Amino acid sequence: MGTGFGMLKTLDRYILKNYLLPFLATFFVMMFILMMQFVWKYVDDLVGKGLSPWIIGELLFYVSATLVPLALPLTILLSSIMTFGNLAESYELTAIKSAGISLLRVMRPLMVVSLGVSILAFLFSNFVLPVANLKMGSLLYDISHQKPTLEIKEGVFYNGIDNFTILVGRKSKDGKTMFNLMIYDHSDHNGNRKLVTARKGRMELTADERFLLFNLYDGHSYEEAQKRDGSREVWPMIRSTFSQQTIRMDLSDFKMTRSDERLFKDHYAMLNIRQLNQQVDSSRMDQNKRHTNFFKQIEQFAGIPGRMPVVQPLPITDTAFKPIVTYKSLLESMSLSGPDDLYGAAENMTRGNLSYVESSLQEMDMMEESISRYLIEFHKKFTLAFACMVLFFVGAPLGAIIRKGGLGMPVVASVILFLIFHVISIMGEKSAKEGVLDPWLGAWLATLVLFPLGVFLTYKAAMDSALFDKDAYKRIWRKVLSKVR
Repeated sequence: MGTGFGMLKTLDRYILKNYLLPFLATFFVMMFILMMQFVWKYVDDLVGKGLSPWIIGELLFYVSATLVPLALPLTILLSSIMTFGNLAESYELTAIKSAGISLLRVMRPLMVVSLGVSILAFLFSNFVLPVANLKMGSLLYDISHQKPTLEIKEGVFYNGIDNFTILVGRKSKDGKTMFNLMIYDHSDHNGNRKLVTARKGRMELTADERFLLFNLYDGHSYEEAQKRDGSREVWPMIRSTFSQQTIRMDLSDFKMTRSDERLFKDHYAMLNIRQLNQQVDSSRMDQNKRHTNFFKQIEQFAGIPGRMPVVQPLPITDTAFKPIVTYKSLLESMSLSGPDDLYGAAENMTRGNLSYVESSLQEMDMMEESISRYLIEFHKKFTLAFACMVLFFVGAPLGAIIRKGGLGMPVVASVILFLIFHVISIMGEKSAKEGVLDPWLGAWLATLVLFPLGVFLTYKAAMDSALFDKDAYKRIWRKVLSKVR
């Protein structure tokens, strides 16, 4: 008894050793690939803005946290296929089964690991991911609105500095001394009324890098001054010559400014479970108020009561049919001269009511879509954890069935399965946002689709089914043909 228990403990350690190395390697490779995809997508926002290595490193750190939900399921799927594929290919799995140990018992240590990973994934998704999304979103917004670094080229008008347009004829090798300069000053926001030209100039930054100084030599300044000559407005030209002049330009817009993160905190991807619940409740209350106001406005504008009163039939007498409001009194009360005016007023009222109804329905649809996004994000906090377990029960038996290790067949099989999982997940979320599916079903759709596959593959692997054996299918086909003949 003790010998058997010790053998199982040794087997568990051996299985874990063969699983953890591919798991860690696959996880970091997936993170690197996804990170390069992000850099390629936002390369235009990152390059040429003089960002410090600290800012870029901070952004990539937050981005790596947001990529975990995408990399972790694929990592579990691929590493489980590789582990059991290697065991089956080297006939180690066959030897283990011949010793009376079932496949489920072999999978048990990895089940415990996958369960632990699922719990950590849930905690990560609820507590870490919202903060990472908030930090990354606000920082990426600031970087995208950051002005490019100051780069004045020869023979090209440069207007990157507010209120100034600069043209340089030639630059020296040091990049600071320039010749044949033209500087348009637009600080009064009234067109090209101020122009400064200089034969030579030197560009320098102040010590705090807040201002750019242009020290100009041997130049002229031109200005159209606005004056009044009696009732007329005249624009005399003022021309002056200087031997040296300094122009100071504000560079505060080139500094990296950080936005207040509270501006982004209500986004659905930046909330935890408790905050999402509060947001859904608040949105539902706003939606109910909007519905109530909508019907009240319809009653007021269109004259349609919420409930028509029950009117008892009047006796057939002359008094019963005496009109309360005559056609003439109606026209007089509405200040209308005839039927054409009455028809026009009715048409305008109908158009106004129709426009109000259309805009209100569009607003309520947007409110419902917003609520769906919050509910989808709420369920995604749980789907990541369950997806890790489901993909393990897909990958482990699949590796035992295909009996191929390494980076060949396992990579192909895992990528195909993960693409199926990812596409179904995107389709489910999109359908839920559009109102085709309930939010919970849209968020859980991919997991629900792959769960039966995991059960099926686990059963087939436990029964040593030749699921991918071509000879087995050929034998079945021969039997079918023999019976047909």
